[in-house]
Amino acid sequence: MNQVTSNLSIREIRESDISLIADYWLKSDLEFLKSLGVDLKKLPEREGLTTMLKKQIALPYSEKQSLALIWENDKKPIGHCNVNGINFGKEATMHLHLWNVENRKKGIGVCLLKQSIPFFFEKLNLETLWCEPYAHNPAPNKTLMKAGFEFVKRYVTIPGSLNFEQEVNRYRFLMRSGDEN
Repeated sequence: MNQVTSNLSIREIRESDISLIADYWLKSDLEFLKSLGVDLKKLPEREGLTTMLKKQIALPYSEKQSLALIWENDKKPIGHCNVNGINFGKEATMHLHLWNVENRKKGIGVCLLKQSIPFFFEKLNLETLWCEPYAHNPAPNKTLMKAGFEFVKRYVTIPGSLNFEQEVNRYRFLMRSGDEN
């Protein structure tokens, strides 16, 4: 672990984090959002996003439709990782976001992702974790491979509620005995 990655931690989302996630989606550079595969016409209103996140925070794990972790460096929030499409006890689909450009391309995402994976498997009793990043966005594709995800296929779909139809790379992570540490 180097100096950049030695103070990284994850924690479950709190209500006080909601404005940070809303700001990421609603105040990010529009070209950056498009590079993620976001259809700008599908971005939610702040109030709807806030209400949805508050509701999900309050639900027990077995009833959640989404679950978010806050990624931190020196105890300061720098991004989030969330799952949705949760089929409790079976599978979920993961998304990863570093909020500011200065935290990208340093190995931070890989380190935080490796901390996040066991959390999702444990709390949601998962067998499989999926991720389908935009095929033409190299950062998450590289991060997933370095974190131990297996490439499954490339195909065209609308991967999420905020996305346009796009080519995605489908990755899978299966928790094997001994992977928890």
